[in-house]
Amino acid sequence: MPSDTSFFSLMCAALIALLFGLVVCFNGYRLFLFLIPIWGFFFGFGLGAQAMQAIFGQAFLATVTSWVVGFIVAVVFAVLSYLFYIFAVALIAGSLGYALAVGLLTAIGLEMGFIVWVIGLVAGVALAAVTVMFNLQKWVIIAATAFLGAGVIVGTFLFVFGGLPSSQLVQNPVKAALSNSPFWMIIFIVVGVLGFAAQYAGTRRFELKAWDNRI
Repeated sequence: MPSDTSFFSLMCAALIALLFGLVVCFNGYRLFLFLIPIWGFFFGFGLGAQAMQAIFGQAFLATVTSWVVGFIVAVVFAVLSYLFYIFAVALIAGSLGYALAVGLLTAIGLEMGFIVWVIGLVAGVALAAVTVMFNLQKWVIIAATAFLGAGVIVGTFLFVFGGLPSSQLVQNPVKAALSNSPFWMIIFIVVGVLGFAAQYAGTRRFELKAWDNRI
């Protein structure tokens, strides 16, 4: 049995993750400027550590090197997304493409490895390029924040009630939501759709203004 202190710490962490997921899912477009550096850090950390996992065949965050690489990528993504609007848009689009591709591939039974990682990268880069080229920023930001936020929400519930390791929640909450069970996959889709609908209804007369490069 966990001690009262560790249980309290876990519940505080879960509550923070849940609140962050709710904000991202239902108000991500309006708060994009403030949320993107935070999202960039956590996505960058997971992506960097997954790169070490995929390339060298090690477990997620199993070595000091994977922690260091994850932290470096996290800081780079957070800083660049804060400094450059176009990078921030490409990052949120790319993280959606990557998360969905990896989540769907693992949901059908493939193991997280080099091939899955490469396909996820290709999907992320492709969605980011399409978003920028065809000026789809608003719709992709809404969709990305809605479904990525839904992944965090479902992943947090799986962490608290389903025994999901915290490393998997950090690694890719969308993957956890899609590959755990059909029930949680449906919950993920429903929450994502509700988040998209809420953001669409609340931003019909609101357009996010691109910020000037900060250097």
